[in-house]
Amino acid sequence: MKYFRRIRSDVDVRPFLDEIARAPSAWDLSTGRQAKITVQREAESIPLRGLVKSKIAGRKRRDVHESRFTTTSRRFPIARAFLTAFAAERDAEPGRARIVRLRPGHRVYRHVDRGEYYRLRDRYHLILQSASSSHMKAGDEEVRMRVGELWWFDNKAPHEAVNDGDTDRIHVIFDLLPRARAAAVDGAEDDTGIAA
Repeated sequence: MKYFRRIRSDVDVRPFLDEIARAPSAWDLSTGRQAKITVQREAESIPLRGLVKSKIAGRKRRDVHESRFTTTSRRFPIARAFLTAFAAERDAEPGRARIVRLRPGHRVYRHVDRGEYYRLRDRYHLILQSASSSHMKAGDEEVRMRVGELWWFDNKAPHEAVNDGDTDRIHVIFDLLPRARAAAVDGAEDDTGIAA
């Protein structure tokens, strides 16, 4: 496959789901994506890592490289530890990350992630919950991702997702900047701070 690659199939997702269950109000803290990004209007999310707003400085959000853990992410130490460990394992810098929920019958509409931020980074999905499998398309390929699997996929290709099951579909979606590409970024990302 050109647009998808399964990285792991044995991630224990129960600790992640337990964290989410302990923080049900976190879904309501950040609704800007649903309101402002048409293709994401049916997806709910909990931001774990976000762009550093002070670094926008006239750039489009899709061109801002700097990111850091959000205040909300403090409620999700297991997810934070996973992101940090996987980035180290891949010799990469962590980028933006969020937990995303699609209710049954909802979708993320076909789109391409454009901009300097996305051009340099790799996108991953960790499947935490799905009825039987999680359906996704990129380019001319389709996959069914299963709970406990971690996938890389090419978000620079036209892609979309749908929850065709009868239970919420929950993924951790995150980006990594391979250190080999980090020199292309004007200024290093700050991984030490907390964004509001």
